[in-house]
Amino acid sequence: MDLGLNGKWALVCAASKGLGKGCAAALVREGVNVVITARGAEALEATAAELRALKGGEVRTVAGDITTAEGRAAALAACPQVDILINNAGGPPPGDFREWDRDVWFKALDANMLTPIELMKATVDAMAARGFGRVVNITSGSVKAPIGVLGLSNGARSGLTGFVAGLARSSITARGVTINGLLPGAFATDRLRTTMRAGAAKAGQDPDAALKAREQAIPARRFGTAEEFGAVCAFICSVHAAYMTGQNVLLDGGAYPGTF
Repeated sequence: MDLGLNGKWALVCAASKGLGKGCAAALVREGVNVVITARGAEALEATAAELRALKGGEVRTVAGDITTAEGRAAALAACPQVDILINNAGGPPPGDFREWDRDVWFKALDANMLTPIELMKATVDAMAARGFGRVVNITSGSVKAPIGVLGLSNGARSGLTGFVAGLARSSITARGVTINGLLPGAFATDRLRTTMRAGAAKAGQDPDAALKAREQAIPARRFGTAEEFGAVCAFICSVHAAYMTGQNVLLDGGAYPGTF
């Protein structure tokens, strides 16, 4: 299927590894020119080399902190026009809300709510003026089913989702701009492995056994892959998804037990 994206420009945040990298790769394969961002320059350049080897769209890199005004300005300046915006950031750490002060909360909100809003603010009107725009906010399955130890993520990502529910149905919609959420469950990423191994060690459990048990608890009996995630992201960005906006698409191998 031709997704109709050849020659478009995309800004993909936190794209040096994991799900952001999967999304960038899927877009490059469709002929999209991408600007990828991350804080670690070395990992970012290594990813860029892999993406360029795909022989698709142009790949540019901007190393920096997207949660700062300077980081956002540099990323936007590197992209001739943002036709596609993939908002993504590493989730805040787990813990007990009794231990979190105001600064901890604002760090989570900056990364997982306010930064995506600032990037949408900087891009959606120009998208609407051109008659085409796609925003995909990578959030979390916790938006559908909150996870007890991830209170910071539950709060910040749900706040973003609530804000987008209104923006996605504003006047920009009739001008070709869609905004959707992509909600990952358990994917085989460095973050999942690190978090689960740390949790297992704290509980005195075998890390490998804990990972296997988590995997077997998913109806699909496996973790998702970044490639699968990227393919769904690319479709949401495509011309075929023009009638889809304000939605939250859950990819979790069937783990969420609800009907809706």
